[in-house]
Amino acid sequence: MPIEREDYEQIVNDTTAFRQYVDNMIEQHPELFPANSQQGYRLHGMHPASKKMPEVRMRRIRFHASDEAYTIAPSFVMPYATGYVDEVEKALFLRRFGVPYWGLTYVFGHNDMYWQRLVNHLGRYDLVGTTVKLPENLPGDLLADEKHIKINGEKAYIATTVGDDCVLGAAVAPKADTETLTDAYGQFRTEAQRLAPEYHPRTVNTDGWDATQKAWRNLFPLIVIIECFLHAFLKIRKCGKRLKTLYPELQQRVWDAYHAADVDVFRQQLNDLAQWSAQQLTGSVLEVVLKLCAKAPRFALAFAHPTAYRTSNMIDRHMEPLARCLFSARFFHGHFQSAEWQVRAWALFHNFQPYCPRANIRQHFLSPVHKLNGTVYHENWLQNLLISTSMQPVLYVPQNPLE
Repeated sequence: MPIEREDYEQIVNDTTAFRQYVDNMIEQHPELFPANSQQGYRLHGMHPASKKMPEVRMRRIRFHASDEAYTIAPSFVMPYATGYVDEVEKALFLRRFGVPYWGLTYVFGHNDMYWQRLVNHLGRYDLVGTTVKLPENLPGDLLADEKHIKINGEKAYIATTVGDDCVLGAAVAPKADTETLTDAYGQFRTEAQRLAPEYHPRTVNTDGWDATQKAWRNLFPLIVIIECFLHAFLKIRKCGKRLKTLYPELQQRVWDAYHAADVDVFRQQLNDLAQWSAQQLTGSVLEVVLKLCAKAPRFALAFAHPTAYRTSNMIDRHMEPLARCLFSARFFHGHFQSAEWQVRAWALFHNFQPYCPRANIRQHFLSPVHKLNGTVYHENWLQNLLISTSMQPVLYVPQNPLE
């Protein structure tokens, strides 16, 4: 729950004040509590003092409707009493940019495994449920792509899902075939439908990789696949730059078609582009242009879904910093599951950490989750993240997480 340390110390031993604090939180932020919280609760004692942090005691409450007990954890303490947020948040801020664990140890103390455990634990939280606080905020239009990585020198992929400027899925897949990608992207579906059981996105933007498109159809049979127009143009640019004088006109014709006012104009301009190219171009350039024109029916689907993403620009903006982070950290040299936890933790850091102060969007929103949800629980990004994990399942917790 969002609370400062001084305030917490004043109320934790005062049952009346503590109950008033919880009542206010249930009224202000019901999404952080069980669905039956409005039916009342009773105080349920205190946890024993932690050996790691004996000065911080935590109370428990038990709800009348379900008779389930929950711990009320203050937001200034890290999970499992592994430290105070103020002591670790700057180090975790840098981890998003690929600063290695030994670098964090050199600057902030502790040891390399301490920092890795903190990151791994945060990566176990439900990515969708932590980022999207209300079912109605789940995006109807998505983007999906795979980031190529290496684990212990072996090739692997990160199946990445983005919606409304937030990373909502990041699962490590050892292969890029349909079955493996279905499992990887299926993590997003599981988490999204845990928040909203009837959730079914309208569209997803992908590149031309057949396995990716089949995986999304397996997960959401009614979804509309919007193939990325930008990928088709990049192939033209790669082959066409040597055209010199013809290339500017070719480029203009392609993007004029993209910006067509309606689907009929779009189809007509692609037909005109194909005829012009047959007269003016040859070789590989002509081949890729005609290939783009042949995909007109696929690209035309976007006109029936005006809110859909027609290019992969949004997901590229998120995958580029992920690529820089992974390159700086030299990818992964450990257990496969640990790699996935670190990728998921990076996604949460990316969603919750503040925008650059010089960015125009910072004038309106503090972070991507603020833009998505319209609310911020705490001005400190890490406390805001921890508060958002309230009531979220943990994928896996070791028996001795502090050892």
